[in-house]
Amino acid sequence: MNGAQALIRTLANCGVDICFTNPGTSEMHFVAALDSVPEVRAVLALFEGVATGAADGYARVAGRPAATLLHLGPGLGNGWANLHNARRAHTPIVNIVGDHATYHKKYDAPLNSDIEGIARAVSGWVRSSASTEDLTTDAAAAVAAAAGPPGQVATLILPADVSWSESRGPAEPVAVTDATPPDAERVRAAADALRSDEPVALLVGGRVLGSEAGLVAAATVAGGSGAKLLAETFPARLRRGAGLPSVERLGYLAEFMELQLAGITRLVVVDTKAPVSFFAYPGKASDLVPEGCEVIDLLTDGVDPIAALEAVAAELGATAAPDVQPAVRPTLPDGDLTAQTLADALGALLPEGAIVSDEGNTSGLFMPGATAGAPPHDWLTLTGGSIGQGLPVATGAALAAPDRPVICLQADGSAMYTIQALWTQAREGLDVTTIILNNRSYAILNLELSRVGATEPGPTALSMLDLSTPQLDFVELSRGMGVPAHRATDVADFARLFREALAEPGPHLIEVVLPPLL
Repeated sequence: MNGAQALIRTLANCGVDICFTNPGTSEMHFVAALDSVPEVRAVLALFEGVATGAADGYARVAGRPAATLLHLGPGLGNGWANLHNARRAHTPIVNIVGDHATYHKKYDAPLNSDIEGIARAVSGWVRSSASTEDLTTDAAAAVAAAAGPPGQVATLILPADVSWSESRGPAEPVAVTDATPPDAERVRAAADALRSDEPVALLVGGRVLGSEAGLVAAATVAGGSGAKLLAETFPARLRRGAGLPSVERLGYLAEFMELQLAGITRLVVVDTKAPVSFFAYPGKASDLVPEGCEVIDLLTDGVDPIAALEAVAAELGATAAPDVQPAVRPTLPDGDLTAQTLADALGALLPEGAIVSDEGNTSGLFMPGATAGAPPHDWLTLTGGSIGQGLPVATGAALAAPDRPVICLQADGSAMYTIQALWTQAREGLDVTTIILNNRSYAILNLELSRVGATEPGPTALSMLDLSTPQLDFVELSRGMGVPAHRATDVADFARLFREALAEPGPHLIEVVLPPLL
């Protein structure tokens, strides 16, 4: 048994059952070893950003680490943007990054690079295995590091000679760090703040939003104290829909956040951070916590946020069942397709148990509101703001939950960052319905151009935000990668195509050409 075989067997022993790959020469022994460990499913991506994004989507839905296999520093660099999103989502991912043989490093061959330096910016744990003796114990440690609360990216660097050399065999799993009990002092401080007669808000994120238990705990605390309940802007996974407590998400624009937080004198934060502006703007605040507002962070490292909220509820004596979202859907509209009519159509048709990967950006503005009363479903969002996440995350989610329909809301500009994900969906036969929201522009940047106080834009500046010359044809792009595709001409046409896509196995794409929203 060589090092690569022992490594993959160790991953399987530790519960890792999938590896998203885009390998090169230095990883060939790992590739050859895949057949010897059928418990680990290998999924090929045509670009590393698809592999890392798919690992993110898989782990968000499955709740356990996914692995990637990347080629040296440049391969890791190509996958870096979606690892940034995964880091922000606290997604458990084990990156296996191939490296030159240990004795070859000194020659500084063309693909040599500082892999550790590239990895550390997105990884909470990084290690390079110097020998086959270290490799399997390092791999077990990487899985435990990735899976430990609240979840993180762990990168294991695999030199080629460590991969091909003889190994003593796989390692057994390393115990994952248990969650620590809530801090009694912080629980009391949060409860005291929430009892205040002054305006108070409870801001939740992360693991609280991904399960019914977390939503119920947060809503129970808010209902028992009268606090305003808010969610972070971009949750990794938001459980929502009819019969579940509803949580108002903070807006993307700083002005909207300021309105939502206006007058709040105490802010209790759970499994997220106090709100800040996404960007700096001339003459505007970066810290969006109202002046004079006290921020109380309920958690310390390693604490289960749901257990902490339940402890606060007990401290408050809050026992009443929280209000839940009523089962109310929009009426299926007719006529022309706009951002609003498309959102209403999706709200009318969204199936129970759906997983929505949302990178709709500006054209998806009305989607959350229109789907709030649909049957229970999960909503996955762009946690780190690095575009090109939607298609890969949908791909990984479909592999994690093959019995559930996956809907990808994908803006046109960011679709082109990782369009290769469609090929992987076709290759794996995944039930993903991609809806391309095509407004033929980088619409959000048209808004930002004015918000940052830039001078009056000229034709060259405006052309940098225009995607209409030439027009992108997503139907042909999709068909060229093996995914059946159609362009919807009006709402009735979209409804027909959407129903057909949900009823037929395998991936589908529907292109919707929309007028600019901004």
